[in-house]
Amino acid sequence: MRLDNSRDSDNVEDRRDDSGGGGGGFGGRSIGLGTIVIALAASYFFGIDPQIILGLAGGGGTPTTAAAPAPAHKPPADDAPAHFVSKILAETEDTWTLIFRESGKQYQDPKLVLFRGATQTACGTGQTAMGPFYCPGDQKVYIDLDFYRDLRERFHAPGEFAQAYVIAHEVGHHVQNLLGVSQKVQNARQHAHSDVEANALSVRLELQADCYAGVWAKRTDTVKGILEPGEVEQALTAAAAIGDDRLQKQARGTVVPETFTHGSSEQRVRWFRRGFDGGDPRQCDTFRTSQL
Repeated sequence: MRLDNSRDSDNVEDRRDDSGGGGGGFGGRSIGLGTIVIALAASYFFGIDPQIILGLAGGGGTPTTAAAPAPAHKPPADDAPAHFVSKILAETEDTWTLIFRESGKQYQDPKLVLFRGATQTACGTGQTAMGPFYCPGDQKVYIDLDFYRDLRERFHAPGEFAQAYVIAHEVGHHVQNLLGVSQKVQNARQHAHSDVEANALSVRLELQADCYAGVWAKRTDTVKGILEPGEVEQALTAAAAIGDDRLQKQARGTVVPETFTHGSSEQRVRWFRRGFDGGDPRQCDTFRTSQL
């Protein structure tokens, strides 16, 4: 990616020197180990906030605010992976500010937290095993940078733009939060008549975040020319690698569509591509289409 002229975001919090999580369970509630395993598995890759899953399992309600972590600081000047993430975050800030302004709205930048192992969030204790996630309670994206090793080695999705896609997808959840979409989906999930219905709502939320990631990539590249030849394919490879069908096939040898929470490989690729091809967030309404 061509990021030499990109600035670093001022919204990165480096907690990697902290001792980590503390506390038992999410949001102060007592939740069974089996439920936590399900939540982590469902949210491992580019997940919707795992607190939504755990909140439903724990009977709903507002998550308890966790104890505040130690004050964070900016990444060291010589930390290239952290500065790459910081530059991508800055590009999302610039692009989404312009997109919101076009529709008469004001964009609010999210924070991005770097951590190792575990860290406290407004949604409870965040764990490395969750993969990157967004917490609407504090409007922060959380990521353990070791995750990128899994992206390359476990899921065979290398490349800088594949890594950028991770951040862009989570920022897509922030956009949904600002627009009120996330809260509507959480409310609808809590009143769903079945797990299948609740899962279907999560799929639509995730695919919209994929589409928003594509919108960001298109709009940013049009203005600043950040993409090298072939890099769009990196994001498509990553999207395909973490489709529910492929992950289920790898994990247990069978595919159960009614348990999908993020969408199939084909769906995730298609909705990212839709956002990238048009560069228009209005084309990302996954909730009003019958064909995902």
